[in-house]
Amino acid sequence: MSARTVSPRVESTPNLRLSAVLRQMTTTSKTLPVKPNEVAPPVLFRSDLNSRTYVLNRPSQLNALDLPMIQMVRSSIEEWEKSPRCHLIIGTGNGRTFCAGGDVKGKLSDAIIARLSITPIVTNIAQGKPELGIQFFKEEFELDFALALLKTPYVAILDGITFGGGVGLAINAMFRVATENTVFAMPETRIGYIPDVGASFFLPRLDGSLGTYLGLTGERLRGREVFESGVATHYVSSHRIPSLLERLTNLERPTPENINDAIEEFHSERLPEDPPSSLAGPRRQAVDSVFAHQTVEKIMSALEHVEKDAAHPESAWAGRTLAVMRSHSPTSLRIALEALQRGKGMTLGQALTMEQGIATAFCRGASPDFVTGVTAHLIMKGEEKGKPEWEPKKLEEVPLSSVVERFFQSESRFLKDIPFGMFKRPELISETTDPMRFSLPSEEEIGQLVRGEHPSSSSTALTFEELVAKVQKLTGKKGVEGKVEDVVSRRCERVPKSGMGEAHLRWIH
Repeated sequence: MSARTVSPRVESTPNLRLSAVLRQMTTTSKTLPVKPNEVAPPVLFRSDLNSRTYVLNRPSQLNALDLPMIQMVRSSIEEWEKSPRCHLIIGTGNGRTFCAGGDVKGKLSDAIIARLSITPIVTNIAQGKPELGIQFFKEEFELDFALALLKTPYVAILDGITFGGGVGLAINAMFRVATENTVFAMPETRIGYIPDVGASFFLPRLDGSLGTYLGLTGERLRGREVFESGVATHYVSSHRIPSLLERLTNLERPTPENINDAIEEFHSERLPEDPPSSLAGPRRQAVDSVFAHQTVEKIMSALEHVEKDAAHPESAWAGRTLAVMRSHSPTSLRIALEALQRGKGMTLGQALTMEQGIATAFCRGASPDFVTGVTAHLIMKGEEKGKPEWEPKKLEEVPLSSVVERFFQSESRFLKDIPFGMFKRPELISETTDPMRFSLPSEEEIGQLVRGEHPSSSSTALTFEELVAKVQKLTGKKGVEGKVEDVVSRRCERVPKSGMGEAHLRWIH
């Protein structure tokens, strides 16, 4: 394919494993014009010198992927990965959304709600046909895994909504670029399911208890928060994305290092008028404290304690969060927390294997809450839209032992003959990946520098300015001062030096 060409179709044998990739990509570009009576192709492909780009092209459906799109993208991604001329893969979308999920068109039988649309997965589960759902999750997870193992550097542009399955395509990218338009969430417990697409691997690797909080509540991160939390590796203003893409496509010989340097050139610093993070200071301290507990009951009890403390600065937040969790499926909350705790010690392949088992159990009826939640929240409209009737209704009616037996144990009757496919290959399951390679430094890394435990540390305690300078030198990243400032405000105290010198930092948590 010649440079700067756009093609609606790639002529190569479809490969379903690697095509679920684009179920979740969008971009800042405007909707491409379509001539009257012309059907726009659902995916566009472009070749620019050393780079290859796919563009999801269903903006009216929030770029949700259907199977033909998956096949088109998978085929192209595999072709590009093998090509000696492709040194960079870019995933974007046409419209305002990265991706809010998969195709939502599918009819339920008249025994349920024949006139309403629902995902094909839930449609078939409701009809007692789990096979399509099981196969869909298998192909999606295999694609997420394949993206994580790409040897070709991969850049995902998160310039819009990035929910659920879209997260799976993004978090596996070596480079994840957020903008002020980015909205990130994993809201699956709200619909009676659990955070998947590798979330059980990725979320526990965020600082503190943030991943558990996001996974159980479905809380949204917006704009710069997505970058500062580590979900995105870079932050660029939306209006500069076209220039960034032009810069990337013109790199003479793209490598991870010079791709990172190129994106850093476009970093947008925080401005005085920018809104503060909703997860800094006392709020973040409350999140880390409450969601560090090891059971759902203890988490909710801790929230109740904070809510009742009128003097606590996050009392109102605790009340809102408690109400959110009480509205979610008790079964899903139980499964999600167990998966996040297990995933912390797993590789991505192991975590996806676990999630495949959980998804299979849901598809085979281990809990009715998936169908119930999707129907109540995504199908019902107007007066018919209502509160889902979870089964069981209360957390105490969902013993952890029952959840483990049905969703995690290989002997479960719901987990027989699971089509794990490539995940059964030990060399792939144990393959290590590092999604944080180009992210802001973690709290633990900052703590090592403050405590003098980092390999580059000396015996001299650091001032705040010295810490910022050291972090910038070690990482080469822009935007570190805000992250360091927040960590220091929560985790350090300033100890005055003798004389007139500036106070040095002491780690206290």
